[in-house]
Amino acid sequence: MPRSMTGYGRSELTSPQWTLTWEIRSVNSRFLDIKWRTPHNLRGLEADWERTVREEASRGRLDIYLHFQPHGSGTAMLATLNTELAKQMLAQMSKLAEDMGQDYRPDFNRLLSLSVLWQESVAEPDPQLVTDLDKSLRETLRVWNITRGQEGKTLLADLQARFTELGSLLERIRERVPQVLQDKTTTLAERIRAMVEQAGVEISDDRMLQEVAILTDKLDVSEELTRLSMHLSRMDKVLHGKGEVGRQLDFLLQETFREINTCGTKSQDAEMSRLAVDFKTLLEKCREQVQNIE
Repeated sequence: MPRSMTGYGRSELTSPQWTLTWEIRSVNSRFLDIKWRTPHNLRGLEADWERTVREEASRGRLDIYLHFQPHGSGTAMLATLNTELAKQMLAQMSKLAEDMGQDYRPDFNRLLSLSVLWQESVAEPDPQLVTDLDKSLRETLRVWNITRGQEGKTLLADLQARFTELGSLLERIRERVPQVLQDKTTTLAERIRAMVEQAGVEISDDRMLQEVAILTDKLDVSEELTRLSMHLSRMDKVLHGKGEVGRQLDFLLQETFREINTCGTKSQDAEMSRLAVDFKTLLEKCREQVQNIE
């Protein structure tokens, strides 16, 4: 079943040592683009986390947030604050404000958010913390996949209905072809006969029919219709298959658009052209939906 690239997942793990909160937000993208928003002192683990995420995702833009809250003083710190540098920065800001005749009220929350003030501890992260982070990340991915699957069901139902409508339009085009060829054959035969009479040249009925057949063959779209039918059948199979469904459907829709465009151009018939326009309009709606499928 196809999965949407749009989804949301959140999970929280609480232990006596810490509380871990993961959030994943994703939207559609041609490729897999992962943006991490994690505490500076835990960024050394991002490579392992990314491998875990790539097991579950192949396309889309993912924004992944981690909030780490240690409990109590017994929790090992993974980074230390450079207090001397912080004091120097505060002193300089205070001096600058004084020189400008302004009062300076330091914003400690903003100050502490500056990564330059933090130094990573040489100690390895607590093994239990690493385990809990991995466990909670996988739980968040599970929740995220559920939301993507739910939207995927909606996309599946919508595309199935549109593919059925495309099949109906294709059948109407196919039914129109014999009448178009018959009308064009009659019209061409009359034109050739008029040209021959005007030129005072004699031509046999067999030769005239041969010339008409050559001209009407250029209007025949039976090969395009066969390929269109194959594309629609293939799209239905891909929609219910596995793997990168979105990429495959996007390619097939492009090929289908090319074939129906040829049909509308070759037919030289107003009704066929109208049906081809309706077909292309529906294809574009399908393509908009497919852009959100992984």
